[in-house]
Amino acid sequence: MAGFLRVLDVGQCGFDHTAIADFVHQSTGAVVDRAATAADMDACLARHRYALILINRILDADGTPGLDVIKNMKNKPGCPPLMLVSNFPDAQRAAVDAGAVEGFGKNSLHLARTAEILRAAVERKTEPGG
Repeated sequence: MAGFLRVLDVGQCGFDHTAIADFVHQSTGAVVDRAATAADMDACLARHRYALILINRILDADGTPGLDVIKNMKNKPGCPPLMLVSNFPDAQRAAVDAGAVEGFGKNSLHLARTAEILRAAVERKTEPGG
């Protein structure tokens, strides 16, 4: 993963954000920013380019469904890969059907497979034309 990578984590509580950010950084080398709501996410996107956006199944701050965030974001020009953070397989399937890349659940943090999923998503964005 050449260059400086940045990942945006949307909708996590403080405890979960810290655990996810640490794992993402260890797995990809990326700096992880935090957004509490979709509006915060938009503000972050106005300031930085992201290799990946992680979206909680239900945004902790306001209860917005993460799937709604994915549906609203997926067709925006220059949108990086979107990934749902959820332990529920049906939510993961719905997110992929809505245009997200394969995601992971909080119960899967620290697994080699989760690190592979994260690296694949970040590399997807950093490829030429990605």
